[in-house]
Amino acid sequence: MAGELQSRRAWIFEHHDALVAAVAIAGLVTHVMMAYGLRTSEFAANVPLWAALVLGGIPVLLELAYNASQGKFGADWLAGISIITAILLGQYLAGVLVVLMLSGGEAIEAYALASASSVLSALAKRVPLVAHRRSDGQLNDIPLDQVNVGDVLTLFPHDICPVDGEVIEGHGSMDESFLTGEPYNMSKAPGSLVISGALNGNVVLIIRATKRAIDSRYAQIMKVMEQGEQYRPRMRRLGDQLGAWYTPLALVIAGIAWAISGEATRFLAVLVVATPCPLLIAIPVAIIGAISLAARHGIIVKKPTVLEQIGGCRTIIFDKTGTLTYGRPSLTEQLAPAGVQVRDMLQLAASLERYSKHPLSQAIVDQAEREGIALLDASEIQEPPGQGVRGKVHGREVQITGRNKLAVSNPTAARDLPPVDAGLECILLVDGNYAATYRFRDEPRLDGRSFIHHLGPQHHIDRVMIVSGDRESEVKYLAARVGITDVRAEQSPEQKVEIVRAETARAPTIFVGDGINDAPALQIATVGIAFGQASDITSEAAGAVIMDSSLKRVDMLLHIGHRMRSIALQSAVGGIVLSLGGMLLAASGHLSPVAGAVLQEVIDVVAVLNAARVAWSTQPLNDY
Repeated sequence: MAGELQSRRAWIFEHHDALVAAVAIAGLVTHVMMAYGLRTSEFAANVPLWAALVLGGIPVLLELAYNASQGKFGADWLAGISIITAILLGQYLAGVLVVLMLSGGEAIEAYALASASSVLSALAKRVPLVAHRRSDGQLNDIPLDQVNVGDVLTLFPHDICPVDGEVIEGHGSMDESFLTGEPYNMSKAPGSLVISGALNGNVVLIIRATKRAIDSRYAQIMKVMEQGEQYRPRMRRLGDQLGAWYTPLALVIAGIAWAISGEATRFLAVLVVATPCPLLIAIPVAIIGAISLAARHGIIVKKPTVLEQIGGCRTIIFDKTGTLTYGRPSLTEQLAPAGVQVRDMLQLAASLERYSKHPLSQAIVDQAEREGIALLDASEIQEPPGQGVRGKVHGREVQITGRNKLAVSNPTAARDLPPVDAGLECILLVDGNYAATYRFRDEPRLDGRSFIHHLGPQHHIDRVMIVSGDRESEVKYLAARVGITDVRAEQSPEQKVEIVRAETARAPTIFVGDGINDAPALQIATVGIAFGQASDITSEAAGAVIMDSSLKRVDMLLHIGHRMRSIALQSAVGGIVLSLGGMLLAASGHLSPVAGAVLQEVIDVVAVLNAARVAWSTQPLNDY
């Protein structure tokens, strides 16, 4: 019973503005029916208005008084003054209309924000409610919040993975497209990692939970989205600042009108037209709409200031791999010691690499498929960050690592390596012995050149740079293909930071990287954009995450930022201008308090609806 009562109170609190608006509408309708339909006395016809002012106006005044006690003053104070003035002047109809304007405007704002937050709602609906836990040979369904690290869980075909974990039994695949917006199925075997929110394929998988539900990848995406919606960027603070001077301006105009005309109703009419200020509603609606629009296109906006600042950036700096390239290198050369069969080594390497997400792994698997090599089962797979991948394939210990790491961990095997060459490479070890070297070329994106060339004319980018830790020959090869002349190769993370810091001091910058090694540079740039396939979305460094690693999404983000700022200012400033015009009409006696209230309500609705346009773009968000 207590829980039900608490739930009702929560519902009333959440829908407070809508309830007050409903009370005001009921009072207005009843007043009109009694005054003009039943033709009752003026006293009787005013009773519904008095009731509406008591039931609706008093809560509004109490809320304003509470805000004042907290040091919060804004344009909504005009509503409080208008309600009190209307009661003192006997203009009860105007007073109820002000109550309706204020509560109705906030109810419309809440509805618009809820509509714009549809992406977050869709994400929330995807979260499974239960997990299938195996314990003592029994399978029990338990609430998601009761899953602990180390629990053994069963994923049935087409189940959504409830938590991050590791496969301990079964061979199958999982659809991780919710992370990228594109079909992206990953093979799974014992040792493979699984992420919450991924959709299991047609095979039962047994996993061991490595994180609780609250700490898992999907929960972190939800957290990022929620934080993005609650963040108060500079543009919204600008709205508060505009409201700070708008309120005294309205009071001055109202006071002058009263002083010159000697009519207190003109004072009321001016304040009614000025209540509430549209900018306080339009800007938050536009911000949430832009976040929602970006999310529908595979862009998670973590810091809404990105949407404001990105249009003013004049320098864009790229990391190389996975940004201007596909991050999917092709295998160009296979080298093996004398007496070692290259085809056999490729079979072992591909059998292991199909369970890895490293950019080079898919190139090895693709080459094996082209050569018609059947892949073998792998187990005991391990892929510590930055340490390569290892596992057992057909009873043999297989490891794939890098030249520098091998020189540290196994100097004896490193002595057998071929000379260093340009491009990317990885080293194959079988049973601890050097077995093969694979060399790759990471080709630039097909749209890279057109994207780079359109940045200046369409987005006013004056300077385009590549700052990379890769070999100079590889970086210059890419730069020539995409049309970039400012190249900084073989840079350490510390050197990258200094370059980005120096460029940001000259002009606002955008840094596009993978979100892992580039985290410091992403944080120092004016706007940091991380490509999501190679990065952890919860990284605090990036302001936005491009989930499917596409240059088109970067272009979309540029357009969405411009769209948000344009429509928000259009709604806010346009609403102010219309309100000022109405105030002057009211000050000159051409608008009564009731007519002024109707006019202001129309202005507010138009401002909110215009701001809501941000979330539903019908125009292309790409221009190259």
